[in-house]
Amino acid sequence: MQNITKTVVNEFLLVGFLGFHKFYNIIFFVVLLSYIICIFGNTAIIVLVRTYPALHIPMYFFMTIFAVLEIMFSSVTFPKLLSILVNCDYRISMIGCFTQMYVLHALGETECFLLTLMALDRYLAINNPLRYSTIMNNTFCFVLCSLSWIAGFIFPFVPAILTILLEYCGPNKIDKFFCDFAPLQNLACSDPMISNYATTSITITSVISPFVIIVVLYIQIIRTVLKIDSSPGKKKAFSTCSSHLIVASLFYVTGIIVYIRPRGSHYDKFLALMYTVVTPMLNPFIYTLRNTDVKNAFRKLIRSLQKHVSF
Repeated sequence: MQNITKTVVNEFLLVGFLGFHKFYNIIFFVVLLSYIICIFGNTAIIVLVRTYPALHIPMYFFMTIFAVLEIMFSSVTFPKLLSILVNCDYRISMIGCFTQMYVLHALGETECFLLTLMALDRYLAINNPLRYSTIMNNTFCFVLCSLSWIAGFIFPFVPAILTILLEYCGPNKIDKFFCDFAPLQNLACSDPMISNYATTSITITSVISPFVIIVVLYIQIIRTVLKIDSSPGKKKAFSTCSSHLIVASLFYVTGIIVYIRPRGSHYDKFLALMYTVVTPMLNPFIYTLRNTDVKNAFRKLIRSLQKHVSF
């Protein structure tokens, strides 16, 4: 009778950048700088909206929630990545890995729902301006945001539990710099078919569906804007939507490239790096450069700081 010995896995190795030792210093500097800019940029958006009454409208309320999500989203992966680059310690505990996997997807799916709410807000503002303030009151906005957070954390729960319950007894190397559903399911000794199906179903429901809704809403917005007679009116309408449209496009395009394109290339790691840090870093600049109200509030903040410094 043949004895089969199984090794119990109690930690994983994040080896996504294992073959880039020569570039660790450069990668560390880029990641750290991007992370710092992401934190300060998104914090600045939050401070601006909270400070200036002109920005106390639903669109900017959603923007601050999105900025909070971006800070949290980046903070899930990059402290560990920075630690890997400094200490060359690729280990992460099973609990730490599963927690990172779940929270990363929960925050990402919350962002999907929030981007949909932001598109809905722009749709109501342009297509139904007379009833906009009545519909999008403070209570309704708070309820919508709360539901997006709740849904975002509920949807990946089942795939996460199914992935956690798989048996891990063999290889423990994850060819990424963060823990994710697919790499963990591929490492399982038990059959991951059910968890694979659950992950795919949840992705279609919570990621693809919001994307389709955003596209439909913007088609309706564009149709309405094109019917506006005055050029200033068209310009103002497009300017209020452009920043959100760019952010949503950047979020979905990078996400689709990272998760749908064929694996196996070293470029995948850098695309994932762009998706988790560079995109959150760019969003504050997009909102500042493309949005007149935010730009004016930022100028007022700079002038206020200059006055305080001069004294």
